[in-house]
Amino acid sequence: MTERFRLPRSLHAKALYALLLAAAAAAALYFAITAIGDLAVERIYMSPEAVSSRKAEIYSRFSVYVAEQGLSGEDAASVAEWTARNEYITVLLYKGDSLNLLAEDGEAQSSANMQSYERLRYASEYGKLYPLRFSDGVYHIAIGDSTQIREYRLNRMIALTVAVIAFVAVILGYVGSLSRRIIRLSREAVEIGAGDLEGPVTVRGRDELAQLAREMDNMRRSVIQRMLGERRAWEANSELITAISHDIRTPMTSLIGYLGLLNDGSFTDPERTRQFTASAYGKAMELKDLTDELFRYFLVFGPSDPELNMERCDGELLLEQLLGELEFDLQDAGFETRRIGQTGSCALTVDPLYLKRVLDNILSNIKKYADKAQPVLLLIERTEEEVRVSVSNTVARSMDSAESTKIGLRTCEKILALLGGSFQALREDGKFSASFRLPVQPGSPEEEAETQS
Repeated sequence: MTERFRLPRSLHAKALYALLLAAAAAAALYFAITAIGDLAVERIYMSPEAVSSRKAEIYSRFSVYVAEQGLSGEDAASVAEWTARNEYITVLLYKGDSLNLLAEDGEAQSSANMQSYERLRYASEYGKLYPLRFSDGVYHIAIGDSTQIREYRLNRMIALTVAVIAFVAVILGYVGSLSRRIIRLSREAVEIGAGDLEGPVTVRGRDELAQLAREMDNMRRSVIQRMLGERRAWEANSELITAISHDIRTPMTSLIGYLGLLNDGSFTDPERTRQFTASAYGKAMELKDLTDELFRYFLVFGPSDPELNMERCDGELLLEQLLGELEFDLQDAGFETRRIGQTGSCALTVDPLYLKRVLDNILSNIKKYADKAQPVLLLIERTEEEVRVSVSNTVARSMDSAESTKIGLRTCEKILALLGGSFQALREDGKFSASFRLPVQPGSPEEEAETQS
């Protein structure tokens, strides 16, 4: 299907559209006003009644001038002077039936200087003759009225003025709209800079200003998200500090008490001394677990991602070693383990130390919450694209209602994301499972070894 054509919406294109619209509006108004004005001049100003009325008024004024000046029919200069003061008016003087004098535009000429066809043209063009007494007798005059030329010119001046005003109005309208958008965007930017992040940035159109407004709104949303993240981190900090400070205080008090008694040297019974030493050691290990949890917390909520030492390695050997250590530690803690599946030969690109930390966190979680009467299952699945390792156990009844900060699991999730994989933990119906996926790299470890050799 053909995509529907869309006009460009950039500011340059919009400015061009505004100019074209202004020019079109100006031209349309000019021609419309000109046509209407010309029609009005032809139908009203040049109607027979209006022409007759104007000629009668011109005749009256000219006759007053002749009487006041005492002009003769041969006084061409004086007649020409009157026509010069009365623009667009022509006077023809007839003596008897023949044209005697023509005066127009401030100039006069005798009919003796005219060709015969000119005399005939003037006689037919100016029409009715009016009798008028001069100092040397009665003459007949014909009056030519060309004032419609002035009306036509005035009409075009009005049309041109209106067209220019329309052109400027359209351009000013576009500039005003653009200015209002810029002012609104500037005001919203000032409000954001002042800390008001709740008001959205107005985004309209698809031009550069709209893109700028969209980026400003995205920036505002990013700042809000970052502030929410910082607030959540601060709340988690407060909760963790409150919880750990309470948890640390109890073993620390006991440890100080045990070490104080041992430091006094008042015990002579080796068995008694050994008991206190074992108790002090147990409290020290509790403190170690708490500090480890604190370190895991800072891995999750730290200001930046840790630097990884990524290396390509034999996935079968690496996972066999790490899962073997996990099974040994679980069996040493009194758990039964069962492994299902195998990795097979594959290449992985990981940081082995951080992958071991993931398994250590899973081990710590199992030791705290798992039921030792039920086996711990280790499931290994291998496809062409990835390796999936899942560890599942039954939650001890005594730990069903125990609250956890889930820092260890969130640490695993972040580490796997940094390694290019994924982590998922699920707890339901008294069962807990933690699984992670790692992408398999192309080529086998044997092929890489041959290439390097």
